[in-house]
Amino acid sequence: MSGGGAPGGSSQGGPGHRGSDQAGSGQGGLGRGGRGGQDDRRAQGGGRRGPRQRTAAAPSQRRRNTDPARAVAFDVLRAVADSDAYANLVLPPLLRERGITGRDAGFATELAYGTLRLRGRYDAVIAQGAGRDPASIDPPVLDALRLGAHQVLGMRVPAHAAASETVGLVRERSGAGAAQFANAVMRRITERDTGEWLGVIGDAAGEDPVARLAVTESHPAWVTRALREALLGHGRGADELTELLRADNTAPRVTLVARPGLTDRDDLLDQAGPGAEPGRYAPTAVTLAGGDPAALRLIRAGRAGVQDEGSQLVALALAETPLDGPDGRWLDLCAGPGGKAALLAALASTRGARLVANEVQPHRARLVEQALVAVPADAVEEVRTGDGRSIGADEPGGYDRVLLDAPCTGLGALRRRPESRWRRTPADLAALTALQRDLLASALRAVRVGGVVGYVTCSPVLAETRLAVLDAVRAATKAGIGVETLDAPAALHRIAPDLELPERPDAQLWPHVHGTDAMHLTLLRRVA
Repeated sequence: MSGGGAPGGSSQGGPGHRGSDQAGSGQGGLGRGGRGGQDDRRAQGGGRRGPRQRTAAAPSQRRRNTDPARAVAFDVLRAVADSDAYANLVLPPLLRERGITGRDAGFATELAYGTLRLRGRYDAVIAQGAGRDPASIDPPVLDALRLGAHQVLGMRVPAHAAASETVGLVRERSGAGAAQFANAVMRRITERDTGEWLGVIGDAAGEDPVARLAVTESHPAWVTRALREALLGHGRGADELTELLRADNTAPRVTLVARPGLTDRDDLLDQAGPGAEPGRYAPTAVTLAGGDPAALRLIRAGRAGVQDEGSQLVALALAETPLDGPDGRWLDLCAGPGGKAALLAALASTRGARLVANEVQPHRARLVEQALVAVPADAVEEVRTGDGRSIGADEPGGYDRVLLDAPCTGLGALRRRPESRWRRTPADLAALTALQRDLLASALRAVRVGGVVGYVTCSPVLAETRLAVLDAVRAATKAGIGVETLDAPAALHRIAPDLELPERPDAQLWPHVHGTDAMHLTLLRRVA
């Protein structure tokens, strides 16, 4: 990801996701159906067959050469399915390799990401159109049909162009027989508009309102229920669930961070150009209207980065929490890929403090080093590779501030990582919560008496937030470590006075309320 943020992969060896450093891909160019119509006309006459020669096939079956932007989107979906790849890591190099830029790149981006976000909805539509379980359809054909469904139901592509391109893609990749099947399914899909299809698939899901929402808003049922529980558990209403799910299905704007002492927000705004705006809350945040953030000089130099505003806020809140006693040694316990580490190190450099950045996976530790390239050397004590669970025993009381950006399901960043919702299972949650508790226990041992730990997840799920903290604090108390829970909303309000949060000790951000990823923050002070 640009500016850090490789998704997935627990920093401690489990199936985790950490942080909200973003993909830097823009959206746009959605109304691009003309190319399909032009290709239809070519198929009807002209070319080497002569100006009036026609085929016996229907126009939607005669598409020969796959449109490059659609081919890229298809290849992204296949890489996600076949190689467990992440779309934000696959798409940018494919676009560069194939020379796809401008509106075509925007079209390919929306087609790939939008299809991945709404895959569950489109599978339900395809099931109706095909009269069979999508799991029984050859996977490449199914991916092509998903792309076709998104063009018809989620973009401004004319139905005939979407059908023609989809059938042509299937013929090229899977053969003539599969193309005939795809043609029949696409004809069924184009018979109804989006609203009509939502009614059909909602009715097919049954009377359970959560099950209906899971299908129509394209989230696995277990994720939908976990998010509903999270809303209630964090002091919000269950009636917000639809809005939350829809926010997950909306492409977010790219947000940049101006790293203190290295640049400021005004300089970043000037360089970002027309359409860039200050962030809604964080004094370090800038939102882009579009374009490639890697093209900005400040980003290339490491003085700024790509980072969700919620991710910025939780790091800033930890850094601004008052301490009694020294404030010279900070720890990022699970630092990869380095977005929060770079922000903390930049802040540390303005205060004469030093940061230790720990990461268990060597390749992610290298990403941390890259993220810290512009930070003054005296503000970074070390980037180390090691298991965060051992630091508390190896260096008890060795740090004044500790950030634990814990490996988690990443269910708070589904806007940015659209494939994650289809990969996660309840079994992942069980494995990750055990790891989160062990890491928090280590963090509480590593911080000195009077020091502060910031427990952060990019997930609002109760098992990964309030319950994980509760269990870890109980275990620490039994081990003779006194822990006090601080007022996290107050810490955030020192940075962002307008931030709307319920009155409770911890803080939970939401995409549908705050426009950020669903970052969680609990602040804990060691008192004995």
